[in-house]
Amino acid sequence: AAACCQKKAGEVLGRGPPPPLPPPPAVDFSDAREAFRSKSSAELARGLLVLRLCAIGPLVERAEQLMHLSQKLLGRRLFEALMKLTFYGQFVAGEDQEAIKPLIQHNRAYGVGSVLDYSVEEDLTTEEAEKKEMDSCTSAFEKETGKQREKRYSVHRKFGDRRDGVISARTYFYADEAKCDRHMETFLKCIEASGGSSEDGFSAIKLTALGRPQFLLQFSEVLVKWGRFFHLLAAEQGKAGLAALETRLEVEKLQEALAKLGIATKAESQHWFTGEKLGVSGTVDLLDWNSLIDARTEISKLLLVPNMKTGQLEPLLAHFTEEEEKQMKRMLQRMDVLAKKAVRTGVRLMVDAEQTYFQPAISRLTLEMQRKFNREKLRAPPTCHRPGSLHQNAYDNVTVDVELSRREGWHFGAKLVRGAYMEQERSRAAEVGYEDPINATYEHTSEMYHRCLDYILEEIRHSRRANVMVASHNKDTVEFTLRRMASLGLHPAENKVYFGQLLGMCDQITFPLGQAGFPVYKYVPYGPVNEVLPYLARRAQENKGFLARAKEEQDLLWAELKRRFCSGTLLSAPGLP
Repeated sequence: AAACCQKKAGEVLGRGPPPPLPPPPAVDFSDAREAFRSKSSAELARGLLVLRLCAIGPLVERAEQLMHLSQKLLGRRLFEALMKLTFYGQFVAGEDQEAIKPLIQHNRAYGVGSVLDYSVEEDLTTEEAEKKEMDSCTSAFEKETGKQREKRYSVHRKFGDRRDGVISARTYFYADEAKCDRHMETFLKCIEASGGSSEDGFSAIKLTALGRPQFLLQFSEVLVKWGRFFHLLAAEQGKAGLAALETRLEVEKLQEALAKLGIATKAESQHWFTGEKLGVSGTVDLLDWNSLIDARTEISKLLLVPNMKTGQLEPLLAHFTEEEEKQMKRMLQRMDVLAKKAVRTGVRLMVDAEQTYFQPAISRLTLEMQRKFNREKLRAPPTCHRPGSLHQNAYDNVTVDVELSRREGWHFGAKLVRGAYMEQERSRAAEVGYEDPINATYEHTSEMYHRCLDYILEEIRHSRRANVMVASHNKDTVEFTLRRMASLGLHPAENKVYFGQLLGMCDQITFPLGQAGFPVYKYVPYGPVNEVLPYLARRAQENKGFLARAKEEQDLLWAELKRRFCSGTLLSAPGLP
């Protein structure tokens, strides 16, 4: 709307519409010289060495143990020096906010922004992690009564260590409220550093760091049960199998069904579907239905849903003790503090996706942040990190959230990822006994990713009120995005479509994009050497898991080193931006 007003004002003053932007230059991901123009030969040699070490299976599988052993044998100073020459130097920007500034500014000169991520992790044994998880995911009501939530949303000791099988995401375990406050302070410092080091920075947070995970499990179960109830009622009205946004319940029939089930009389449910826009059309869709679960109303506290197995009515919301209520409110308050800090410092906040049993709650809470802070523009407020396209319901989630942003007039933001928890999620679903939430094959995952991405790109073309970050190391996905941007008339200078890769990985994708004027970012981890060893072990495992991609990167690194040697420029400084 603002852009529209500016255009009209310009026409009135006789300036006319702004001239069209020139087409962006073509991006060549196979040009080693251009891809590594920002790198010294020493950095190229280090990258080649690290990638080749990552291809040695036994070394990578025992990476963390070997790093701890090396630390004991070499002593701290020598070990840290060795790590800075190899794995730490490749994948971590520095020890603190001051130390990382030169790298951030160097990358910025070549068109590459930063997403700051403090990557220190607790060094817990498996037994310690399991105990923390069991304690923090079980409510007082469950402990007293022995009753459990649905299998998927209950804690299971075998999967208590959420680090197991996860190679590309940091894991937090709840200790107490003071620890959550310390995590919040760390995130605040990250936001501060992002604002101070660049004009267009991002900062990443995780909700499991900000509160007791029990609440995420409980709220996720509530949201899933409520959505499932909607689709059950839709099936009774002969509307099973429709896409999420195409499913609409007739209010009259819905009220009759609620009365028949004993959930609410027609008179009691009448006020649910009046006021604002609910039921105005005589129908209720999934967005209308979901709006009944709202912290701002008392309705949700009274709602009952049928248990699919027993047929009995059950309260939708669990009973909380007074202390649990306080803990839940503190989690929401921490989120609010971080979002307000991001707004003040001009930093965009990304909320990381996590396991599918936490994700419905994480998505809903992040959506509430977008509704509150993304009203004017998506410059400083939070953006949502979508559940990975590995998940079977990813497309429905994206379409429903985009539609909500349209109706309410706020800016939608998403970061699309393929997902970090596939092996763990598959194993848990099979062992515990619920439907596997992950797409069946890599091809299905890529198809889902491109489908979600295409939907958001179409929305950007239509309204210019959405933003997306394509967080991918997959060259085919990046090239797909570039083709679709060109066909839809989306120019990189509009800053609506971003790209993201991890520091130390896929520079042959990141830097050509940045040098061609596309908004592209590196996830920039930082922290003391001895405290980021788990992160470094995961980076080694991730590179081992993508040998074909790593081989292509190695070939380009080797080609550029040979070119510099043959041309006599091996010892020259990096090329100018």
